[in-house]
Amino acid sequence: MGRRRTVADSRRDAEFAAFTAGAGGRLLHTATLLTGDPAAAERLLTTVLARVYADWFRMRADDPYEQARSELVRRFHHRPWWKRPRGGELDSLSGQERLVVTLRYFEGVAEEQTAAQLGLPADRVRAICSRATATLRSRPARPAARSVTEARAAAAGRGERTGAGPGASAPAAAPPSGTGAADAPPPGADRDPAVAAPGGSHRYEGTP
Repeated sequence: MGRRRTVADSRRDAEFAAFTAGAGGRLLHTATLLTGDPAAAERLLTTVLARVYADWFRMRADDPYEQARSELVRRFHHRPWWKRPRGGELDSLSGQERLVVTLRYFEGVAEEQTAAQLGLPADRVRAICSRATATLRSRPARPAARSVTEARAAAAGRGERTGAGPGASAPAAAPPSGTGAADAPPPGADRDPAVAAPGGSHRYEGTP
């Protein structure tokens, strides 16, 4: 019994490490867009990945990326009211607006799925998205280039299409190893091919 548990734990460790190596950078960027603070984003993601690791054998049979993203969104959505996100690329948006814009334009989640995730009617999500994009369009131009998410949201409000699709790459960072934080690799590190871009399948292709 003990040996079987050791083998199972070793397999979980290997599969989880492969998953975080491929998906951790994108999840970290999503968390940073939501919180507006890199340190808060790392704390949030560490908590989420600890939950994913604990439930790995259940999650791996479905879609661990989507499960991790849902857990990240849930924890951010139900944060204490006084922990309002400040700063970051979406600093002019409220927490709810950040959620909608990040899910719709960075993660490429459909309107209906976003509504279900947040427990809101689809028309409410549409209204929030419209208000958020109007806010982003009204911001003064900044010297530095805008983020893909911000540019995509603003362009969507104008009825335009941006050059980057839903699967545009995000700055990659190494996720927490196990349940602790790890140093990030240089930006541009490739994602694991088993983890698809937003809007596609994120199904884990690990050992059955």
